Amino acid sequence: MAPAIPFVSAPSEWVVCCAPLIRGGGRVLDVACGTGRHTRFLTQAGFQVEAVDRDVSASGFLPGVAIRQADLEGEPWPYSVGEFDGIVVTNYLYRPLFSHLFEALSAGGVLIYETFSEGNQRLGRPRNPDYLLKSGELLEQVKGRLEVNAYEELCVIRNERAVVQRICAVKAAR
Repeated sequence: MAPAIPFVSAPSEWVVCCAPLIRGGGRVLDVACGTGRHTRFLTQAGFQVEAVDRDVSASGFLPGVAIRQADLEGEPWPYSVGEFDGIVVTNYLYRPLFSHLFEALSAGGVLIYETFSEGNQRLGRPRNPDYLLKSGELLEQVKGRLEVNAYEELCVIRNERAVVQRICAVKAAR
């Protein structure tokens, strides 16, 4: 019997909009992949995808995708310098990972990041400030390390309203 495939919501419009900036057919890392909504989208778009999460059971069966179970907050960073042409992170924040994410990008690699920001605590979860970006924090994190292609800090309406920051930034070709 084939494994059950969990319900997967649509990919983030931010990821869909920014993904064409990643080198065609390139290697992409989906960090904290959850149910695999971005992994599926990126695979269907022709990228070689590695999905990583502490619990990969919700990602279901994804043919042709490298799936790695790793605790990115409690174990050493498992990736090499310059390994990926793109890195996608959504709805996840662990500040000590930023330097690892930047290093894991190849020259010309694209970081697509979208997560909750201050103000979201008035609308829903998460409410813990450890999981909410401060105003302008994504811009500060990439400053001097990546070139910003696009950035937004806004209230979005998905199934619910949320306050988010999102950035698409490129590692300079050297």
